[in-house]
Amino acid sequence: MDWYKNWFGSPFYKILYQNRDDYEAQEFVETLLAYLQPPPDSAMLDIACGEGRFAKQLAEHGFDVTGIDISHESIETAKAYETDNLQFFVQDMRLPFYINYFDYAFNFFTSFGYFAHDRDHILAAKSFAASLKKNGLLVIDYFNCEQVMANLVPEETVQRGSYIFKITRKSERNHIVKEISFIDADKKPRKYTESVAAFSLADFIKMFKQADMSLVGTFGDYQLNSYHPLDSPRLIMIFKKKNA
Repeated sequence: MDWYKNWFGSPFYKILYQNRDDYEAQEFVETLLAYLQPPPDSAMLDIACGEGRFAKQLAEHGFDVTGIDISHESIETAKAYETDNLQFFVQDMRLPFYINYFDYAFNFFTSFGYFAHDRDHILAAKSFAASLKKNGLLVIDYFNCEQVMANLVPEETVQRGSYIFKITRKSERNHIVKEISFIDADKKPRKYTESVAAFSLADFIKMFKQADMSLVGTFGDYQLNSYHPLDSPRLIMIFKKKNA
């Protein structure tokens, strides 16, 4: 089974990442909306929406928002937030969904690059593009692989309550692979893997060109400052769907 199907639906995922800065993430969405200035009636797609916190945030601005995720567990949680302008569906990002329907699509917080083969990433890129109307915009927020590779921490131990997570990181086949080991409450050893493609800006441009999308904006952090390959913490890209 693909690693993300096991890990993202696991309760241990939430335990390990409970200290993530949700406020910074929410502020990023507000900053992004201020930059994009979407019309009030815009239709928006949150791709790999997880449990829906950012789709919910977008919907609170009055937009017509749809969230999709491959995790049944995450979508089951997200459906509690559904309203007249907010819906959630279980969906593989590689498969077509609501063709030529959305004005904006978002892929937040490194929710791409999970597949072992480039052909699957190309399928996902084409699916993203297909969901958009002509001239529609896609925002992808990814880790800056050049900065991460230069500062990769090979090993660390993270404690969350009674759980002690031993984490190792390595570069393997153009992916950054993180192994997460720990003992659960029943004294059972557990191990999960995260494997994310080390895509550069040039890789994204090449991929999305095959989906008939062109890069129209690049930023290096959640305040939308300029992107610098060696020291920016993020790689935030805006792609536009071509007219023809």
